[in-house]
Amino acid sequence: MEFTEPFKQTGPYAFSPNARFLAVAVDYRLVIRDVLSLKVVQLFSCLDKITYIEWAPDSEYILCGLYKRPMIQAWSLTQPEWTCKIDEGPAGVAYARWSPDSRHILTTSEFQLRLTVWSLLNTACIHVQWPKHGSKGVSFTKDGKFAAVCTRRDCKDYVNLLSCHTWEIMGVFAVDTLDLADVQWSPDDSAIVIWDSPLEYKVLIYSPDGRCLSKYQAYESGLGVKSVSWSPCSQFLAVGSYDQMLRVLNHLTWKVFAEFVHPSAVRGPCCAAIFKEVDEPLQLDMSELSLNDDFAQYSSDNAPESHIQVRYNVLEIPINLPSQKPPADKPNPKQGISLMSWSCDSQYVCTRNDSMPTVLWIWDINHLELAAILIQKDPIRAAAWDPTCPRLVLCTGSCHLYMWTPSGAYCINVPLPQFAVIDLKWNSDGSCLFLKDKESFCCAAPEMLQESSDYSSDD
Repeated sequence: MEFTEPFKQTGPYAFSPNARFLAVAVDYRLVIRDVLSLKVVQLFSCLDKITYIEWAPDSEYILCGLYKRPMIQAWSLTQPEWTCKIDEGPAGVAYARWSPDSRHILTTSEFQLRLTVWSLLNTACIHVQWPKHGSKGVSFTKDGKFAAVCTRRDCKDYVNLLSCHTWEIMGVFAVDTLDLADVQWSPDDSAIVIWDSPLEYKVLIYSPDGRCLSKYQAYESGLGVKSVSWSPCSQFLAVGSYDQMLRVLNHLTWKVFAEFVHPSAVRGPCCAAIFKEVDEPLQLDMSELSLNDDFAQYSSDNAPESHIQVRYNVLEIPINLPSQKPPADKPNPKQGISLMSWSCDSQYVCTRNDSMPTVLWIWDINHLELAAILIQKDPIRAAAWDPTCPRLVLCTGSCHLYMWTPSGAYCINVPLPQFAVIDLKWNSDGSCLFLKDKESFCCAAPEMLQESSDYSSDD
């Protein structure tokens, strides 16, 4: 894997949907770089510090959220002189997003008073009253024709279906939730999933015309759903819960066909490969070097900690995994499945149970079994699948990257001084991997994935 030199950044970043550009915020400035060369192609100055970035789906426009103002500024890559500023006045701006046609911006005001659709073509605006959430509660169909907007009035939750062409409300239906958490269209646009707040375990599947296709409740009297994710093929719906289980529903009957537990002790029978990150000090043989006594003494007294590399050891079961019990007297317990992500081919799904923050689980949906467990030294910060093949990359805030493929797991050293990877993201074509440090970033070019059936743990 090849790495670039580090560049400065101070917050949000985003790859363009067409995979050609990388936008990075540096205080008040928005820096647009070419993905291949990382040369600056555009530089825009905003009125305040940038707290949010989002590209338009056609990659021609980009918006910046200046939530301290609060204000939205939008820019054009093809027309650098073109500018756009959105200010809701006393209502404020809590969040902004692009419409699928790249010619409208949707903003949500503070306190969820209204959602406003702003046109870049004729400066017209349309209001939707009482949106349920700021950054959540809005989902677009993949074909870009419709939007589902969650609203709340008279102490009841509703879903408004809007046409993304005219922005007229095509239909409104009430949903059976106490406190709606979020909404997601399926990737094939055939169904809408809605789930309740953690206080009530409830997952609801609706058709686009408002018919309730299924209602799923795994248990009562306990904290419920923590994460929900459609598989890219739309055939599976994964639900992560506070009871430390992953449940997968099928799209034909909307029944659970797989339940994956995350125990602190793994016992047989188990076909999964278990990888544990371990330190491996570099053994430098200086016996044949001619060194004077002073230098040899200095070297032994000042041996740098960087003379340690990491690798994966393959462990045998049974094994006890590092876990922590959340305190019972504090809210929002660190427990349950919060990190969950599907591979591009829908064959694998990775999960992290928050009570075991250093452990990543990889499940094989085709065989309904555990494929691998990765045990890290530090808590897992982020994990992301390659958008082109079943390759998973994760980071833990250390100077290493960790990679898993069906053929094995690998530890990769980032060859930059004092660079700790705290976040990462793939480009949409899988050609580039963005690695974020606290105040800088670099990009990595991964090698082509080679098919192999042997597990290995190369550094």
